[in-house]
Amino acid sequence: MKSFKYLFFAVTLMALFTSPEVSAKKRLVKKVHMFGFSASFRDSVVYFTNVQAVDNVWMDTKGNILLGRNSYSSQLKNYMTNSLGMPHRTCIVMFAEKRKDADKKLLKLRRKYTEKTKDKYDIRYLTDSDFSFQSLNLDESDFNEAVEEIQPENRKGKNKSKK
Repeated sequence: MKSFKYLFFAVTLMALFTSPEVSAKKRLVKKVHMFGFSASFRDSVVYFTNVQAVDNVWMDTKGNILLGRNSYSSQLKNYMTNSLGMPHRTCIVMFAEKRKDADKKLLKLRRKYTEKTKDKYDIRYLTDSDFSFQSLNLDESDFNEAVEEIQPENRKGKNKSKK
């Protein structure tokens, strides 16, 4: 009986906070500063890129979310796989519109792997000549896919309503 109450409560909360149609709007940002990070569960080597300025980046206006962020992290993953021969790595991209904010995020992440851990990591840095992010040209279909990345619960809800 108690588990039914909790289930009912959870379903009610999900219904309240999930809107069936959320329209995201995109905006073009002239310059964004981003860096990449790559790690693997198989070894203790972690890679950091420098903070790089990337021109003409699309952002979601509602949450300041980088559109096509999977493509940017895939650029780093492809570099790790093809150039360094390390295919089993997890790559992420972090960004900020101001260089100062991106530098703060990079320093915070570096500290987690250098100062604030008992584990020993082999920290390696990729210079701009080693790897650099390339701007994406998002057309309307790419934008729709990027919006679905942001709002996967809405995509699932749309599929259910079509059945």
